[in-house]
Parts: sequence; structure tokens; C-alpha cells
Amino acid sequence: MKSAYLSVARRLTGFSLGFACLMLILSAVLGMYQILTRFIFEQPAEWSEVLIRFFLIWMVFMGLPEAFRLGSMVSIDLMHRLAPPAFRRVLDFAITLATLALLAVIIWYGWDYAQRGKVQTMAGLEEMSMFWAYVALPVGGLFAVIGVIANLLDPQHQELETAQ
Repeated sequence: MKSAYLSVARRLTGFSLGFACLMLILSAVLGMYQILTRFIFEQPAEWSEVLIRFFLIWMVFMGLPEAFRLGSMVSIDLMHRLAPPAFRRVLDFAITLATLALLAVIIWYGWDYAQRGKVQTMAGLEEMSMFWAYVALPVGGLFAVIGVIANLLDPQHQELETAQ
């Protein structure tokens, strides 16, 4: 059961990381396009900046699952360094519970916010609802839950191993 969950979690966090990388690439391409249109052609595209923000929001929330899966959160690393070895597993459970509680709030209120944003449109992209930007919170939160649980089942504190 544990290995099956970890296998699914590996695929889902890999997907979310790939999606986050795609969002970063699209942001960079649109940033270059914006520079070209603004400074070379002197005809700035007002929609590109809005889409860059949209892509960056998705990038952050879809990159979270991998960070949680690898135990790469800075405060967690510090707590692990300071905790005695016998207390570290208890610390893992406490951190997992606190993180899941935070993610539950993000998912719950993120979905509520996305629902409320359906009637709001993006400036510069009047045909696109803000729902699509706000829904990154619950979607990223759900993926992050998978990464948090996977890290509890198979702790990986890679930041600790390479820290100096």
C-alpha cells in the first residue's frame, strides 16, 4: 500500500513540477515578447503582463508539491537540525499535521475565492475569468497534500544532506 501510494505520488508530483516548469517557460517567453513590443516596436501588449502574472501564480502553486515531497521547506530543515534524533519522527508528524491544516485552509478558501472570482475578468483579457487564476490555490493545494503525505511516509530531507 505504501509503495503504491509513493508511486502515484511520484507521478503526480512529477506532473505538477513539469507543469510548473512549463508555466515558468511561458512566463519567460511572454516577458521577452513584452520587452520586444514595448521597447523595440513601441507598441506594448497590455495582455502579456497579465498572462505572466497568471502563469507565475500557477507556477508557484504547482511547484509546491515537489518542495513538500522533498522536505525542502527551510523552517522544516532548521527544526530537523536542532531536534534530537529520537524526536525527529515526532517532529515529522507534527509538521505534517500543521502543514495539512494550512493546506486545508488554502484549498477551502481558495476554492471559495475562485468561485467568487467567476464574475471578475482579468484586466487586459476581458474574455478570461479570474476563476482560472484563483483556482490555482485549491489545485496546487491538493497536489501539495499528496507531496506532504508522501514525505511523511518516506522522509526525504535533501536540503539537510547538501546544507553547509
